[in-house]
Amino acid sequence: MKILSWNVNGIRAVIRKGFLNFLKKDKPAILCCQEIKIAEQARHNEKFDFSGYQEFWNSAERPGYSGTVILVKDNIKAKYLDRLAWDNEGRIQVIELDKYYLANIYFPNANRELSRLDFKIKFADKLLKYLKILEKKKPLIVTGDFNVAHQEIDLARPKENIGNPGFTDEERNWMTKFLKKGFKDTFRELHPKKIQYSWWSFRAGARQRNVGWRIDYFCVSNKLFKKVTKAFILDKIKGSDHAPVGIEIK
Repeated sequence: MKILSWNVNGIRAVIRKGFLNFLKKDKPAILCCQEIKIAEQARHNEKFDFSGYQEFWNSAERPGYSGTVILVKDNIKAKYLDRLAWDNEGRIQVIELDKYYLANIYFPNANRELSRLDFKIKFADKLLKYLKILEKKKPLIVTGDFNVAHQEIDLARPKENIGNPGFTDEERNWMTKFLKKGFKDTFRELHPKKIQYSWWSFRAGARQRNVGWRIDYFCVSNKLFKKVTKAFILDKIKGSDHAPVGIEIK
């Protein structure tokens, strides 16, 4: 089973840039998207051709902001868990599959001057507590835009970015804590020394020069890791400032 995750930076924008062709060609069993930027009412007025897929949406209360969606092949039995009461920004989705839970997460950005750093860490701690409760029933796959480069290998210019949003001690320490709580970063586990990025700034031709960050992840419960056969980044796929990331799992 191939599962992909992609911060699309606007679902309507990425569709204009070939998203549907990508979906038909790549044929993931499941695709998790973040930052869809479409309100619930606006979505109902649109006609997206996701034929062959079940659609699970979680829009932010604020129109045109944040939000997530999961597309699941029609032949896969999936139960969508209720939206969390404290998630008014549409950042968390969980589906229950036969053997595990799949969580699609769009972590907050700490923002310039770290104005949302405290909010992000509180969000992340509350999320982790929720995930560990779910894990008591079934193992977890946790994917999405974590908005943090965990190690120096995960961004092109670590020294220049120390303390910047996405590379603060607080965010990196939380990621370390998350992994120590029983999760594996699939890409780094399978590719310990590989330098590859999933996000590039729109500024100064960063993508063309590959001055990027790896901030999109697939993490799995420790006991599920042995079933992961591949972890990869599709950095040739355009349409967003992020590239799709993925795993293949038995």
